[in-house]
Amino acid sequence: MLPTTNYQLQTDRGYIAITSITIISLLLMGIVFAVSSSSFLTRSNILNQEFKEQSFSLAEACVDSALLKLVQNGSYSGNENILIGNDQCSILLIETISGQKIIKTRAVFKKATTNLKITVSSSNLSLISFEELAKF
Repeated sequence: MLPTTNYQLQTDRGYIAITSITIISLLLMGIVFAVSSSSFLTRSNILNQEFKEQSFSLAEACVDSALLKLVQNGSYSGNENILIGNDQCSILLIETISGQKIIKTRAVFKKATTNLKITVSSSNLSLISFEELAKF
């Protein structure tokens, strides 16, 4: 066996140091990437939630508009779009079934959709049910 020189020991230590630094750098980059992508996805989810709240508010505004029009004219049948600021919502055809009126509204805001179905008494327009549906 040949004697080990001081130069060879330093070279071996250099390779170990470079390998260690490379592994630690890759681990740190992986952690930074995971944290930053998690933050990005959280921001996206919050934005989608805001869009959903906006579409829900628009659909509710259409419900209020339909109820007002029913108070003013008991034979109001719906089937119209309502402009609210720069946005709009739709009142679908109002159904009358056994003393009840069913009001369906739809609003879309930046791909977030809300479909509301409200059932009221035909006689005094008191609320019987209020629900959000995935589809009509």
